[in-house]
This record gives sequence, structure tokens and C-alpha cells, in this order.
Amino acid sequence: MASFIYYVFPFFVVLLALEAVATRARRAPDGRAIRGYEPRDAVASVTMGLGNVVISLGTKIVVLAAYTALYQLRVFELGSAWWVWVLAFLGDDFCYYWFHRASHEVRFLWAAHENHHSSRYYNLSTALRQSWTTPFTGPVFWAPLALLGIPPVMIFTAMAVSLVYQFWLHTELIGKLGPFEWLFNTPSHHRVHHGRNVQYLDRNHGGILIVWDRLFGTFEVEDEPVDYGLTSNIHTFHPLRIAFHEWRALGREVAGAGSLGEALGAIFAPPGWSADGSTLTAHQLRRSPSRQEL
Repeated sequence: MASFIYYVFPFFVVLLALEAVATRARRAPDGRAIRGYEPRDAVASVTMGLGNVVISLGTKIVVLAAYTALYQLRVFELGSAWWVWVLAFLGDDFCYYWFHRASHEVRFLWAAHENHHSSRYYNLSTALRQSWTTPFTGPVFWAPLALLGIPPVMIFTAMAVSLVYQFWLHTELIGKLGPFEWLFNTPSHHRVHHGRNVQYLDRNHGGILIVWDRLFGTFEVEDEPVDYGLTSNIHTFHPLRIAFHEWRALGREVAGAGSLGEALGAIFAPPGWSADGSTLTAHQLRRSPSRQEL
């Protein structure tokens, strides 16, 4: 099925070791300055990735059972012809876009996803900095595919292919790729996604295809140096703190809310929302004429 993702993990580690050697010059082939690797940061990212693999092994059993149950209620009888695989690919990429976008626009989903953005460095090890809680928050976004008639084995395979594809996006060594970038996600597009520059916040959510961002108004071209990380960086290499610090912050805000409305806002409003307007969301920052770069 999609278990091959666990077998390619060692190859990911080999590739990031090769990239670490290649980035010692601190310059990309097109002359852009790059940050390269920080050993403690890379170790934290690999640890996060291993934790995600272990957790996902458990959750996938439950998710597979749920998708199988939904498949029994399918609206269409699609079978397993080649064109159904194409539908599975497109459906997975569409669902991934909305999962990824929601993970940036809904606070409790951001708490699960945020650790992937917590590195100030951008390299292949960053691709492995995967959440320990998105295995619980993510599967609902793909559930409609099973209900529509996509066999669960196809859903899981398409998800695994997308995850493998996205690995190579996390590098500064590859510049822009011309016409390829009109349809597909590329390192340039994904560097934008990891930027804390105001113009780059909550942009380029696509997995394999970039067309969803172009269609739904979340596309941004890379046209200035990217400042990687969070709007408020966490300054830690400890995996447990990376994984759960945003959940703790969310819990504190809910506990300190002055009303039910404030508590619900802390949970479901976009990151940066505040009842008194003391902090701003990405949308508010972009619209502010006096916005400051972070």
C-alpha cells in the first residue's frame, strides 16, 4: 500500500547529508545567499520526523478502518481503472491544499502544523520536521474521497506520493524552474510558504500542484529574500518543546479567556487573532498600511 514511505526515510537522511556538504559554500548556484545547516536544528528536525513516522503507524490503522467504512457508503462505483488513479491524485492534491490552508488559518490546526515552520533554516532536514499531532487533525480532510468512491488504498498511496514529492521542495540549492512552476509546486514556491516576511505569510499551500493557490488567491511569487521561521520564533532545539509549545500557548489563551466567545476565537480564529486587537492575523498584517516586517 503506502508503506513505502517508511522505506524511503533512510534515503531522505542520506540526501540531506549530501545537501549539508553542498551548502557549506553558503551560496546557491544562482548566487543567492543561503543559511545551510545548523547541526542541532537538523537533529531536531530528524527527531520530529521519526516521531511522526511512529505516531502515524498507529493512527493509520484507525484511519484506514474509517475510510473503509466510508467507502462502503460510497456515492459512485468507480472501480480501480487507470483514470480512477488520476482522480485519486487530483483529489488528494485538492484535499491537501485545503488541509494545509486550514492548518494556517484555524488556530487549533495551526497548533498541530506550526512546528513544521519553526526552523530558521531551510534545507532538506526541514522537510522531516513533521508534526506529532497532524496525524490526528489531518485525516478528516481526505475522508470525502472515500465517500465519493476512491478506494482507500488509492487514497493512502496518493498521500504517500505527495509526501515524497514534497521532500525536494525544502532546499535553497534549486532556483526557479521556468514554465514548470506554472503547474507544479517547486522549491521557489515553497520557500515563499516558509517565509515570515509579511507578504509571504499563508501563501503557496499546494502539495504537488500549485494551481490551487493560483485558483483560490493564495499564490505568491518569490521576489525578495526569504526570512524563514515563525512570526515569533521559539529559539529551542528540544523536540518536545517544538512539538507542543503552541498547544500550550493555545491552552493558556483559552484558560485566560474572558468569555466563551473569546475562548472560541482562540481556538477557531486565525493565528494572531486577539479579542482586543493587540495582535494581528496574517490577513490583517497584509492589509495594514503601516505594517512592519517581522
